[in-house]
Amino acid sequence: MEKTTEKTPKQKWWRWGTNRWIILALIILGLIGAKYYPPIRPFVQLPAEHWSEHPLFSTPLLGIGDFYLTNTLVALFIAMALIFWLAAAFNSAVKKAVKSGDLALKGIPGALEALLEYLYNMTASTAGKWAWTIFPWFASITLLVLVANWMELIPGVDSIGAIKASESGAGYALQHIGSFLSTIVKPEVTSGGYEVIPFIRVVSTDLNFTVALALIAVIAVQVMGVRAQGVKYFTKFWNTKTLFKKPIFGVIDWGVGILELISEISKVLSFAFRLFGNIFAGSVLLFVMGTSVPVISSLTIFPSIFYMLEFLVGAIQAVVFGLLTMTFMAQATQGHGEHEETHA
Repeated sequence: MEKTTEKTPKQKWWRWGTNRWIILALIILGLIGAKYYPPIRPFVQLPAEHWSEHPLFSTPLLGIGDFYLTNTLVALFIAMALIFWLAAAFNSAVKKAVKSGDLALKGIPGALEALLEYLYNMTASTAGKWAWTIFPWFASITLLVLVANWMELIPGVDSIGAIKASESGAGYALQHIGSFLSTIVKPEVTSGGYEVIPFIRVVSTDLNFTVALALIAVIAVQVMGVRAQGVKYFTKFWNTKTLFKKPIFGVIDWGVGILELISEISKVLSFAFRLFGNIFAGSVLLFVMGTSVPVISSLTIFPSIFYMLEFLVGAIQAVVFGLLTMTFMAQATQGHGEHEETHA
């Protein structure tokens, strides 16, 4: 009988050793960089920055006026491209799994499958027969917001951009690095200073995006209600059925309908400012913690704590936005007052 002994593959130990030295080298480079090029806190502002001084086009439609290419719009294009890439990778992985007979997806397609399955189970338990109609809205909104939120974790976002003279005059000194690169360095100057206009800024920190997405979600809820109930759906906002038969309760029902209308409009503000406030505050948190103590910030464990925090916040906000949309759409299909009690 042969004696077999299990040995740990040397390749794994070699990989661990290599990764260990790479991490150590990055920490040392971070300490050196923090000493000679201490990070500068970015200028925080609500409006998105323009890529160019001239608008792409001008239109008087709806009072839009000049339309500029902004850094948040570029981030939106990148987020959509990433989603299309995920869809293509998932489709390719499914086809390969069907051909090979191994239906267990691995890697990113497997994680995406688990997420979509989780979202569909939530939709099926809430929306019933309307699950297949509501699920695409739920999944699309969740994936878009998730990818958009997580873009703030990518190095270079909000930190790499074009250097321009500060409009207020106060800024930082300019230092050239080679022939093509430049950076702004401390100390701050009160005149002739420069600032960085980032090429990419997280789109969720732009109120235009969150309001537009909130409007789409709320309008989709109304469309789903009309699709399920027809014109009868609008009686929940303007209920005058019992106004003359039972005046007292009729006035109460009419008042409740007005409150429903106000509540429906307020959903736009709730959706928009919840997402905007959490992600914008998270970006500012990363700015502050990354620049307040430069030497400590260059260590791996310190920024990792806040990156993990923003990773969780971005995921939670994406699921909450999509979940509320799905819940409101499911409620819209169920009708209003279908089981009304008879007023005595």
